Amino acid sequence: MNIGLNTAENHPVSMKWIQKAKDKGGKLICVDPRFTRTAALSDLYVPIRPGTNVAFLNGLINYALKNDLVHEEYLIHYTNASFLVSPEFDFEDGYFSGAATEDDGIGGEKNVYDKSSWSYQLNGDGEIVRDETLADPNSVYQLMKKHFSRYDLKSVSETTGCPLKTLEECAELFCDTGDPKKAGNVMYAMGITQFSHGAEAVRAIAILQSILGNMGRPGGGVNAQRGQSNVQGSTDMAMLYHIIPGYMPVPHEKSHPTLADYHATTPGGYWENRPKFFNSLLKAFWGEYATPDNDFCYDYLPKLDKERSHIASSKYTGEGEIKGMICWADNPAVGGPTAGRKRDYSRKLDWIISVDIFENETATFWKEPGVNPEEIDTEVFLLPAALHIERDGTISNSGRWIQWRYAAIEPPGDAKPDLWIVDRLFKAVRKEYETSGGAFPDPILKMNWDYGENASSAEVAQEINGKDLTTGNLITSFAQLQDDGSTSSGNWIYAGYYADPDEPACQKRIRETEGIGNHPDWAYAWPVNRRIIYNRCSADPQGNPWNPDLPLFAWNGIEWESLDVPDFNASLPPEESAKRPFIMTAEGVSRLFSNAMADGPFPEHYEPWESPLLNQFSGVQFNPCSTVWYPEDRGSAEENQFPIIATSYRLSEHYQTGMMTRNMPWLVEAMPSLFVEISPSLAQKVGVTNGEKVIVSSHRGEFEAPVCVTPRIKSFNAGGKTLEMVGIIWHWGFAGLSKGPVANDITPSFGDPNTTIPEYKAFLCNIRKVV
Repeated sequence: MNIGLNTAENHPVSMKWIQKAKDKGGKLICVDPRFTRTAALSDLYVPIRPGTNVAFLNGLINYALKNDLVHEEYLIHYTNASFLVSPEFDFEDGYFSGAATEDDGIGGEKNVYDKSSWSYQLNGDGEIVRDETLADPNSVYQLMKKHFSRYDLKSVSETTGCPLKTLEECAELFCDTGDPKKAGNVMYAMGITQFSHGAEAVRAIAILQSILGNMGRPGGGVNAQRGQSNVQGSTDMAMLYHIIPGYMPVPHEKSHPTLADYHATTPGGYWENRPKFFNSLLKAFWGEYATPDNDFCYDYLPKLDKERSHIASSKYTGEGEIKGMICWADNPAVGGPTAGRKRDYSRKLDWIISVDIFENETATFWKEPGVNPEEIDTEVFLLPAALHIERDGTISNSGRWIQWRYAAIEPPGDAKPDLWIVDRLFKAVRKEYETSGGAFPDPILKMNWDYGENASSAEVAQEINGKDLTTGNLITSFAQLQDDGSTSSGNWIYAGYYADPDEPACQKRIRETEGIGNHPDWAYAWPVNRRIIYNRCSADPQGNPWNPDLPLFAWNGIEWESLDVPDFNASLPPEESAKRPFIMTAEGVSRLFSNAMADGPFPEHYEPWESPLLNQFSGVQFNPCSTVWYPEDRGSAEENQFPIIATSYRLSEHYQTGMMTRNMPWLVEAMPSLFVEISPSLAQKVGVTNGEKVIVSSHRGEFEAPVCVTPRIKSFNAGGKTLEMVGIIWHWGFAGLSKGPVANDITPSFGDPNTTIPEYKAFLCNIRKVV
């Protein structure tokens, strides 16, 4: 099932593999608000209104539960379905038990949860109480059935706008993968995540796949298709404000003032080894200065003081708190939500450093039409960077494959690789601290930056890989990491990918000639070259593969026969290893019910922040746990102010904010200008024909663009209304060879409470003909 992405146009290489599966009898379901090229190649197209992913997915979950299509043996042994939850847990009209409000820190309130009632029942030995009959009313399974029963397909149809017959066909087709001999795959992208309930939509996919027994199996899983080739790698290496390398949380100054406080919050499961990973990271950062006596320089590591997300940091800039900004391969003046506000806020900065391959809109905000440069004091530094084909190093794809790429050509002129730039930048900063001192210079002066005159990608790769500091040898597995300061690793999940500097595993390019398509000698999949995570779930508790025709692991009575690196203790008998198939969770099993989410242990449908309909599943309109950063920004569908749904997406011909592609003449020729897509019915209402210009407006701004009138866009019949939709492409700005208005000027700065990702994919707008 392909939901919230358009593989054929945005991931064309991936689409070839989907087509191969179809050629062998596989079925493709495409769930999308518009009829894309992926939809054209699908066996079933399922149109849903933007912002209703959770309702749709909850409907599939309910269908599987109601019609006994779940994989029962998998459900009992490999999920927490049988776990008993506190009798105090409840749900009523959009709120889970423990709901309360707190100050959001910006003059308003938001909902938070006291999660004490979201806990398991424990026996006298502190063990979780289970009921493998799944009959106890407090079991996760029965609580699930109760929660999701509200999502019958008729109600889901009324909310999503998808015809009931289509929903029924979709539910029947996909839930048939609950048959143990079958497997179903769910692929998603930004059309799932870029909502104020995006994280819960991903949770809903994981729940659906778990109850159908599709996790940890060949052909199954929850698979994100990234927006570019190394988004996975950048996340692995913590290019997000709330994590450090290897998906460990950033310490908070209030809750983690000491290393002991940080380690005290270590979760269970295999994460109980987090002190080894974290201390080894500190050793990689500060080397010989990081010792047990000073908590491995833990005091040097910056701590979070408050939310530092994209939306929050932008607001702090507007309030004058932030004085300088480094934008590295980032162009928030075009790509950020409510982008016009970000350009206005740039005036309040003392300086901006822009590292990019071309001069982008963030670096040239002072050149925007209508702006007087003489009124701007911000100093802008532009550092020309090398393109990806002009530098070496690794990328990590959606399958967690770390692949080394060699530089094909030298960068032109003064353009330099990112590593060259960051190496020189750090050395210059350190020299300034050496010369002038500072309030707290030690974290900079004692940083383990020992790359010599010119840092190389191979040197950095070895530091990331990790070392045994007692022998100087590179480690081959994260299992070798220790918490006593005897090991270092820049990222524990990458341990082993560069263990042999003469023949690094990430440089391997050996195709599989027989097997199931794992290609174990092509690149290196973290962790430990494991191709399918949670792969103990590919066989039943006795070790028999669910599908004998596609075995990943099989117990022969003496040992495991395998086609992958075990994600379990393979030295144990199969019945023992089956007790903890999801080794990273504290429970050891898949969490159908979880207290890890900010907005509820089960996914619940909420409307987008801006919606033309009232929530039909509860009295709570939008996600109550999201921070309303700009309450004045919210538009309304009332009185036809903004009655039309807007959603945004990308083109094959252009990439992200267009800095690379809008400066390539042949791509500009192929797709020369911005446009918006509307349905023939909306075109008739507005009085425009194909190619004529309209003004698209929201409560935050407006822009002008020609329309593409296309049957790929259709209206939705939902909530007793006929709802129109405008498709917005956002690759353009006022810099580069091809120029155009910034479509993100009209998107809202409102996001998901778990991830803070902005709600680009569903908001309200209006359009009118340019006269």
